[in-house]
Amino acid sequence: MASLSIDNEEIGNKGRMWALQQQLDPPMDEEGGGLRNRYDEKDSSTLFLLQLAFQSLGVVYGDLGTSPLYVFYNTFPDGIKDPEDVIGALSLIIYSLTLVPLLKYVFIVCRANDNGQGGTFALYSLLCRHAKLKTIPNQDHSDEKLTTYSHSTFHEKSFAAKTKRWLERHTFRKNSLLVLVLVGTCMVIGDGILTPAISVLSAVQGIKLGRPEMSTEIVLVVAVIILVVLFCLQHRGVEKITWIFAPIVLLWFLLIGGIGIYNIIKYDSSALKAFSPLYIYRYFKRGRKESWTSLGGVMLSITGTEALFADLSHFSVASIQIAFTVVVFPCLLSAYSGQAAYLLKNSDNVVDAFYRSIPDSIYWPVLIIATGAAVVASQATITATFSVIKQAAAVYCFPRVKVMHTSEKMLSHIYIPEINWILMILCIAVTVGFRNQSQIGNASGIAVVIVMLVTTALMVLIMLLVWRWHWILVLVFTLLSLVVEVTYFSALLFKINQGGWVPLVIAAVFLTIMCAWHYGTMKLYEFEVHSKVSMPWILGLGPSLGLVRVPGVGLVYTELARGVPHIFSHFFTNLPALHSVVVFVCIKYLPVHTVLEEERFLVRRIGSKDFHMFRCVARYGYKDLHKKDDDFENKLFDSLFRFVRLESMMEGFSDLDEYSLDDELTRELRNGLSGYNGDELSSTVDETISSVGSTTVNSELQANNAILTSNQVISQITNGELQLLRNCRDSGVVHILGNTVVTARQDSSLWKKIAIDYVYALLRKLCRENTVVFNVPCESLLNVGQVIHV
Repeated sequence: MASLSIDNEEIGNKGRMWALQQQLDPPMDEEGGGLRNRYDEKDSSTLFLLQLAFQSLGVVYGDLGTSPLYVFYNTFPDGIKDPEDVIGALSLIIYSLTLVPLLKYVFIVCRANDNGQGGTFALYSLLCRHAKLKTIPNQDHSDEKLTTYSHSTFHEKSFAAKTKRWLERHTFRKNSLLVLVLVGTCMVIGDGILTPAISVLSAVQGIKLGRPEMSTEIVLVVAVIILVVLFCLQHRGVEKITWIFAPIVLLWFLLIGGIGIYNIIKYDSSALKAFSPLYIYRYFKRGRKESWTSLGGVMLSITGTEALFADLSHFSVASIQIAFTVVVFPCLLSAYSGQAAYLLKNSDNVVDAFYRSIPDSIYWPVLIIATGAAVVASQATITATFSVIKQAAAVYCFPRVKVMHTSEKMLSHIYIPEINWILMILCIAVTVGFRNQSQIGNASGIAVVIVMLVTTALMVLIMLLVWRWHWILVLVFTLLSLVVEVTYFSALLFKINQGGWVPLVIAAVFLTIMCAWHYGTMKLYEFEVHSKVSMPWILGLGPSLGLVRVPGVGLVYTELARGVPHIFSHFFTNLPALHSVVVFVCIKYLPVHTVLEEERFLVRRIGSKDFHMFRCVARYGYKDLHKKDDDFENKLFDSLFRFVRLESMMEGFSDLDEYSLDDELTRELRNGLSGYNGDELSSTVDETISSVGSTTVNSELQANNAILTSNQVISQITNGELQLLRNCRDSGVVHILGNTVVTARQDSSLWKKIAIDYVYALLRKLCRENTVVFNVPCESLLNVGQVIHV
C-alpha cells in the first residue's frame, strides 16, 4: 500500500477536506460553539411569540398558579389575630413574587439556559463545559468540537480564570459541587411527591364547602382517586391532551384575577395599601416570632418558580417573560389582594378563604377548573421528576432504570415505571398521612427553598465563569438572593416538626442512593482505567492476537473511551477463538443537552488494519435517550463503513496506537456522506473529492494527479476491507457485555465497605441489567464475568 507523508496530505487531502467542509458544514453561531437558536428566526414574529407564551402557561405556570388555594391558610394556621396582619402578609407575598419569580428567575436565571434547557443539571453542564469539574473524566478533546458543545476560554489573569483554577485544584471541591447539585435534584424529587398532594387536596377541599354534609374522609378519597388515576395514566403520555392544558391554566388565571378584582371592590379596597413595604416592617414589629414563622406560609406563594426554569426547554426566554409579566404576575397579585380584602372583613374564614371569596353563581365552575389546574400542576412536577432522574443517571448518579418515550415529537416527555410507582405510593402516603394542607405546605416550602438556594450557588459560578460578570455585580445578586431565601429557610426550620421533616427524609434516602451509586461507578471506572490492556502487548500478539479468528463481529461494550478494557484480556485468555472484526463500543454521556444524530458516533481504529479492531464511541447528552436496537446497530455499522472509506483519503495520519477522524472528517461523516451505504459511498466520495478537487488552486493540480495512482491502490484495499466487514456482519453479531462484581478490599475503611459491599451491591441487584437497558437479544449475548476489588 502506498503511504503518504503528512506534508503531502496537507497539500492534497486536507486542502480538499477544507473545501468540502465549506460546502457541507451547517452554519454556526457567532461564538462558533453551537447551532443558531431554533427560535432566532421566529422570535421576530410577534404572533409566534404570543403562541409560545400561551403554550407555556399550560406547562410552566400550573404550580405557581394554584398557590392561591392554600397560601393564606398556611400563613395563618392558628387564625388571624389582627386584621392588619393580613395586609402585612399580603405585602410580603407581593414583594416575594416581585423579587424571586419576576426579577431573579424570569429576567436573570432563565438567561442561564443550556441551549434552551433549564434546571439544575443544565447549570451544572454549563459549568462542566467551562471548567474541568466532572468527577469521571471520560471526555475527549474531540467532544469539544460538537455543535452543541459551546464554551469559551479565559484570560489567564482574569477573575474567571482564577475561579476556574480554584475549582479544578482539588477533587473535594468537584465532589462538593456535585453533591450540591444532587441535593437540589433530591429536593425536586421531593417536590414531585408533595406538589400533587397539596394541589389536588386543596382543589377538592372545596367540595366540602359546597356540600357541608360531606365528610373529610370522602374528600380524602376523592383526592386519592384523582392521584391514582393521574399516576396510572403516565405510561400513556400526555401528548394527546396537552393542547388543553394551556386553555385551562389561562382560564384559571383570568378567573382568579377577575375574582380578586371583584373582592377588592366588594369587600375592602384598603388591602391595596400592602403595596407599601412599610407594612412588612409593622408586621414583624407587631408579631415578632409568630410573624417570622408565618413566612413558611408566605413562601408557598412562590412555589413553582423552579418549575418555571426547569420546564424552559420547549419555549424561548422571551415567551416565558411575556407570559409571566402579562398574565401570571398581574393575575396573581389581583388574586392575593382579593383574598386579603375578603379576609379583612371575614377573618374567621381563613381556612377556606379562597373558596369562600368566590361568588356563589360561579362556585362550581371555579371548583372544576381549580381541579383541572391542580392536575396540570401535578403533571408538570411529575414530568420534571422523571427528567431529573434521567439526567442524574446520565452523569452516573442514579441506578439504571427503564426510560420510555411517551411522545414521538417531544423528547422531554418520558416515563420511568419504577419511579412513577414510587412517587404514587409516597404521594398517597403523604396525602392520607397528613390529611391537611398546612403540614404538606410546610414540607413543600422546605423542598422549594433548598432548590432555590442551590440555584443561587450555581448561578454565582455561572456569572463568574460563563457570563464573566464583574465580581461586584455577582456579590449584589448573591446578597439580594440570600437575604430573601435564607430568611424563608430560617422561618421554615421552625416547621420541621410540623411536616417539614418529610422532604428532608426523602432527600436523605435519594441522596444516599445517588452518592453510593456514583461512588461505586467511579471506583469501577478508576479500575478500568488503571488496568486497561497496553497496546504494545496487543501489537506483540500479531494480527490474529494469538487466537483463531472466526467469521463474525464482536461488539465489546466498555466504559473506556480510550484503550482496551481489562475485560477483553479476561475474555480471550479463557476462550480459544475471537471474531474476525472486534468493535469496542463505549456509551458516553457528555455535559450537553443533546448530541446531534449526525455527530453521534466517533470511530477510531485500534492497531494496524490487519487487526480489524475498532472503537466506536456513541455520544449522548443528558436529554438524549439511548436505545440499543436495530436502528442503533445499523447506524453504528454505517459509521464504521464511512470511517474505513474516508480513512483512505487521510492515509498516513494514523499511528500505531489509535487513529481518529474526529478533526477534519467529523463533519463529512455527519453531513455530506450520511445516508449512503457501502458501494454508493465509494462512488460518491470519489466523485465528491474529484469535483471539489477540480475547483482548487491550479498549483495543486499536478500534485493531485501524481497521487491518483496511489489513491486507486488504496481504494482497492479499502473496498476489500469493506467487503470483509459486510461478510462478517452477515455471519452474525455478538454483543459482549461485562458482568462485573465490585467488592471493597479487605483493608478498606468501614464506610467504604458499607458503601460498596452493601449499598452499591444492593442497588446493582435491584436496578435493571445492562442487557435490558441496551435491549440486547439473548440469542446474541455473551456475558463475561469478573470480580474486582476496589
